[in-house]
Order: sequence, then C-alpha cells, then structure tokens
Amino acid sequence: MEKMINNKYVLLHKIGSGSFGAIYRGQNKRTKEYIAIKVEPIRSGTNLLKNESKIYQYLLGCEYVPRVKWYGKDDSAYYMVIDLLGHSLQDCINQVSTFSLALILKIGMRLFAILHAIHKRRLVHRDIKPDNFLFDAHEQQQLYLVDFGICKVVQENRPSNGFVGSKNYASIRAHEYLELSARDDLESTAYMMLYFYAGWLPWNGDDRLDDILVKKTAIENSERYPIILLDVLRYARILEHGDIPDYSILSNMFSRELDILSKTG
Repeated sequence: MEKMINNKYVLLHKIGSGSFGAIYRGQNKRTKEYIAIKVEPIRSGTNLLKNESKIYQYLLGCEYVPRVKWYGKDDSAYYMVIDLLGHSLQDCINQVSTFSLALILKIGMRLFAILHAIHKRRLVHRDIKPDNFLFDAHEQQQLYLVDFGICKVVQENRPSNGFVGSKNYASIRAHEYLELSARDDLESTAYMMLYFYAGWLPWNGDDRLDDILVKKTAIENSERYPIILLDVLRYARILEHGDIPDYSILSNMFSRELDILSKTG
C-alpha cells in the first residue's frame, strides 16, 4: 500500500539517504507532479528537517535552492516536500573519473554564484560537497545547492561543539572545532575542484581526522594541481572569520583562464 502524507503526497521509492533519514521520489496525487520527499524519523531526536525547512523559507526566491512545498509530521516522522532535482556533481564525476580543467572552471563559476547568494544572507552551509550540488531534472545548465540541515547564520569566532561537515571536504577550521563562516564553505569548494581534477584527494580513505588535517594543511603547496585551483584554496584560507569572499574576483579569474585555455587548446 502506498504511503500518503498531507492527504496528497505519495512516497514512491527511496532515492537517497543521509544522517537525517531518507529521501524518496514522490508524487502529488492531485497535480501528478513528481517531487522529492525527505523523511526524518521522530525517534532520531535530531529534527534537522525543521531547521532545513526554515532555511529554505528564508531563502525563498533564491534561484539556486529548490522550493519547499510542504513541511509537517505524523506520529512517526517529519516530512519535507521539495522540488525533484536530477543528478549531482558526484554522480557526474562517478561516470568519468575526472573533469577537464576547462569544465572545472565553468562549474566553478556556477559554484561561486551559488555561494555568493547564500553568503550575502549571512548563512554558512557547513556541508559543501559534490553530493549536495544537483542539476535541474530538465535544465542541465541549472545547478542547485541542497541539504541545509546543518546550515546556520554565521556566529562569532569561537569554539564550536565539535567537528562539523564531511571529513573529505571540511575546512581546516572545522578540524580545529571552531565556528565556521563563508570562508570555510569556499575552502570546501576548493577541495571539491581539486577532487574533480585528480579524481581523488590525498586523504581519501583516511579515517583519522588528525591525519586528514595534516594532508589538508600541506595540499596548497602540491604541484599535482593547477595553480588557479590552489589559488582559490589559498584565498579562502587568508580570509578573516565573517568575511564574505569577493566572488567577482574569483569568477573573473576563472573567466580569464578559460579564455587562455580556449586560445591555446
């Protein structure tokens, strides 16, 4: 028997999972529109979906985040109904192993636009990774940022309650158990771009956070990666807590490099 919530949304099949619970492909039985439904068991005690729904409402009208159509609960779970999106950047890299530098620069300029839209509202996502950037299900040029469960307003520069984010992409400050800000999202984005270029990161497979931190600290001096990608990482690391990165400078830098590549390639 199909499970229905809010008397109109039907859960069809599971399409993903995370620390919050699971995400399902669903359908609005009245309009026949396909949607995504995030489900978080009440017994988990985390209630990340409540925070995420508030963030989405705060970002209402932002072209880079999906729309929330409904949030609510029943006796067993919390539910959030959002736009159904397509493949993630992680899905794409899984298909080809690496991206060309030109493609990374093109994707990077889109990522900068998304980060700017979030950061100018004084929010920090805190879990930037390839799985959380999804293309529109129909328009492959449109990229969205999702999974705002641990997103928050930027706090003062102080110790945090512990490690936050995904270990492969978390910033050095996340390893130091400090409150995160826009510069940390940008640092995570830099790691993503290095990953797209090489198909791996030096700390992939490492389990100990201390070992990962040592390798992250050293990577900006690596000769394995293009200088322009390492420059993004270096720039993120010199920003002060609470600074909003100058994304126009970064985008212009990438645009100039693309012009050079097009003339020499």
